[in-house]
Amino acid sequence: MNQDQVISRLQRVFDNIFLEPVQLTPQLSAQDVEEWDSLTQISLMVAVEKEFNVRFRVGEVEATKNVGEFADLIVRRVNGN
Repeated sequence: MNQDQVISRLQRVFDNIFLEPVQLTPQLSAQDVEEWDSLTQISLMVAVEKEFNVRFRVGEVEATKNVGEFADLIVRRVNGN
């Protein structure tokens, strides 16, 4: 699995979480989306863990700066790293 494939699957997750459409790009960050607050972040993490059958360590997701870095983290998890 690569970053593009992960972002494609993430788009479906985001579409289910956010009321307004959010077009995912590797550069997109939480600051770019008005609706993306701390409660939405929790919902996203739960949905992403289910979608990709992965678990994140404390602080791991917070260390990512944008969707691209988050997708890379998911790629590493899915690929067993």
